[in-house]
Amino acid sequence: MKLRVLTVGKAPEWIKDGFEDYANRIPRNVLRLDVVTPRRGETEERCLLRSLRGRELVVIFDRLGVALDSEGLASLLGDWQQSGRDVALLIGGMAGMSRGARERADHVLSLSAMTLPHLLARVVVAEQIYRAWSILQGHPYHLAQAPSR
Repeated sequence: MKLRVLTVGKAPEWIKDGFEDYANRIPRNVLRLDVVTPRRGETEERCLLRSLRGRELVVIFDRLGVALDSEGLASLLGDWQQSGRDVALLIGGMAGMSRGARERADHVLSLSAMTLPHLLARVVVAEQIYRAWSILQGHPYHLAQAPSR
């Protein structure tokens, strides 16, 4: 399965490195996680939406979306894998995404109730996808990162 993170803006090296660190932890023959920055020539949102491919599931990250815990995202990732469809994960720019774009999405998820810089959201999305994958695999990453109580 392929997951394409569609986002806008030129990322500094530390953002690229953070994204790649988590993306490369997942075997690419199982789940491929790539970041795509479409060329601009129109509004950020339109540019992202025009980059969608035919049968991709569309997931938009927006502060107005549904908040999931890590296990909830893992369950969703498992459903996506079972669907046999690739997934486009959209991170809007500074203006966010419109209601029309959110209505176009199969899922609208929130990374946080707080507003995150869209560049930093790339790394957060990659880490959360890796965490969800590790939960599905029974890998100890998620448990090792959980706070002790």
